Amino acid sequence: MGCGLLAALSWGSSDFSGGVASRRISSFQALILGTVAALVVLVSCAWLYGESFPVMKDTLWAFAAGSLGALGIAALYHGLAIGSAAVVAPSSAVVGALFPVIFGTFLEGAPGGKTYAGFVLGGLGIWLVARTAANGEGLGLKGLGAGLAAGVGFGSYFVCIAQADSSGLFAPLVVAKAASLLLGLVMVVLLRQGIPSPSKSPAALLAGVLDAGGNVFYMMAQQYSRLDVAAVLTSMYPAATVVLAAVLLKERVSGSQWLGVALCLGAVSLIAS
Repeated sequence: MGCGLLAALSWGSSDFSGGVASRRISSFQALILGTVAALVVLVSCAWLYGESFPVMKDTLWAFAAGSLGALGIAALYHGLAIGSAAVVAPSSAVVGALFPVIFGTFLEGAPGGKTYAGFVLGGLGIWLVARTAANGEGLGLKGLGAGLAAGVGFGSYFVCIAQADSSGLFAPLVVAKAASLLLGLVMVVLLRQGIPSPSKSPAALLAGVLDAGGNVFYMMAQQYSRLDVAAVLTSMYPAATVVLAAVLLKERVSGSQWLGVALCLGAVSLIAS
């Protein structure tokens, strides 16, 4: 359980840093810089631990994971551009958590009653934490499709990368991040955006380092627990993002978001029992 929570903390902090970076450069440019930083960390760790290139099966799973994860990010960005964040962000977070639950049930059988209750409580907590103001407009359904697609991308990443752990801890993540970088470069070319200098956005580089940590902790979490348990725990990352924004940026956090944080903590206790 500890690794899953550390993954959530790392990914939530990474999202916060990436959001700060996206205030100065485009989201896709921040994604590229972050991915490069993550690759430097992961390649260095793979070399230090003497991990070789993954076998073909793991390479294919890792490449699929990186590609689907990058597509999930692209769908999320598109949804936020055309719709309300109050619809897009919660739907992507919840689907990203529940997709591995469905897969894990077929792969490993149904979990216990308390675990299921934790999943439900955690899903509700994720939804509340991810909610943002809708600028006074009705929530509507605009962007919902993109949010659901993003969630499928994130959930697919959880499932695929979990199948690629037989070749080590870091090597499969290197392949996944290489695939993400490739797709990120394609996006920048299509949008005719330049590739910024690393010195232009230290926050994007920090986001990449934290993202690398989140990936490593997630790989460790799914090795020592059920896939669905690891995915739900790590999908609680919005809680860290909300807390950091409230403390460091003095952003207003609604009562429903704080309630979501509390529900996530309650879900952890149920899943761990």
